[in-house]
Amino acid sequence: MTARPRSTLAALRHAAGYTQTELVNAFLREAERLGVDASLSVRQLRRWERESPPPLPHPGQQTVLEAMFGVPLAEMGFAVPGHRVTDDARVRHAEAVKRRTFVVDAGALAAGTALATERGHRIGARDVDQFRTQLSSLYRTDHTAGSAPAQTRADRMESALTRVLSTGTYTTRVGRDLHAMLSELYSLQAWFGYDGAPVEKARRSAVEALTSAQLTGDPLLHVSALETFILLSVKADRAWEAASAVEYAYSLADAAHAGATVRLVIALREANVATHTGDLAAVRRALSRGVSYLGRMDCDTDVPGWARFAGVGEVDYATASMYLRARQPQRAVPFLRSAVSELGSGYSRNTAWYRAKLAGVLLQAGEDEEACAEMGAVLDTCDGITSNRLARRMRTFAHQAERVRTPAARDCAERIHETVATTAGSGKV
Repeated sequence: MTARPRSTLAALRHAAGYTQTELVNAFLREAERLGVDASLSVRQLRRWERESPPPLPHPGQQTVLEAMFGVPLAEMGFAVPGHRVTDDARVRHAEAVKRRTFVVDAGALAAGTALATERGHRIGARDVDQFRTQLSSLYRTDHTAGSAPAQTRADRMESALTRVLSTGTYTTRVGRDLHAMLSELYSLQAWFGYDGAPVEKARRSAVEALTSAQLTGDPLLHVSALETFILLSVKADRAWEAASAVEYAYSLADAAHAGATVRLVIALREANVATHTGDLAAVRRALSRGVSYLGRMDCDTDVPGWARFAGVGEVDYATASMYLRARQPQRAVPFLRSAVSELGSGYSRNTAWYRAKLAGVLLQAGEDEEACAEMGAVLDTCDGITSNRLARRMRTFAHQAERVRTPAARDCAERIHETVATTAGSGKV
């Protein structure tokens, strides 16, 4: 018996590594993610693959299929009427996504991403999901191990993403997803730079994030890029620039009807700027807004991944910073203690960072023994964390402790110097 020739859709499914049941499940997940009212059953998929010509999918199904495979519906073996044709001109030169060409290392692809990137390779939802998984893992790496290892992985992912954007072929929706992830990746690289790289290098990544976000037309992604840009502007002593970025972020949040968590992030950045300039009244106003947003966060139904760090601990930390700026370290202590206690187990780097600050403030407040105990806890847990900011904070504590001239302070300072010296060669701490 002669075998029935495989249909184009079946060939695409096999090439993507799906069984029919797996494709149906992936279709339903993609429809939910896209917000498209579309369903699919195994029975309907079998009809599409068996009949010639197959029954025409309805417009919602067309949107999901094109996003999944990165191929216009007409190239999947369907007879598509002219008004519903997505031709290569629309796929490759979509108005909503202007593809950019970057100079990248020809061999640099992100680890674990088995994407063929020869010119013309079709990029679909499965490829997008692989990148999205890598992007999520960068947040985890930063939270648990610090910015340096996360930066190395981010650089490889940037090369892979820009290569795909430059050489691949994809639908408008897939292109928009790729560009959105590139913007978020640049924001992460800017944050990693804020944690340890020269400020101008980090600012270049922040500008790339702003540019990519603007190309996507997503106001919340633009806010994500702005919140890191604000921190870097403060670090570069460009408070006027940071203040303008705060106002712009608020206007974008208003336009996007953003939830309380996103607005809390902006309020925290507003507090950062006001603390830097010494405008304590403005800090209190920003923190009052932040507390108001905290009370409404339970109503948020869809919080962007980049904003999920914001919560009670960050408000407490910002409040402690305000009191330190007012030269009232004793009043900062309870807020720092609260900030440390609010951080979950997945935030090793931030826990060490907050706790090291608490140790320094306790030392300023004359609580020498408690300060050294807190710093000792940091030293006990900082192995495996790579953060230049944390290393600088520990060195500062050591220099201050040496002036206290108590046995506990002297021993703590010596331990810090030994730890930093031991880990300097490995890049840790």
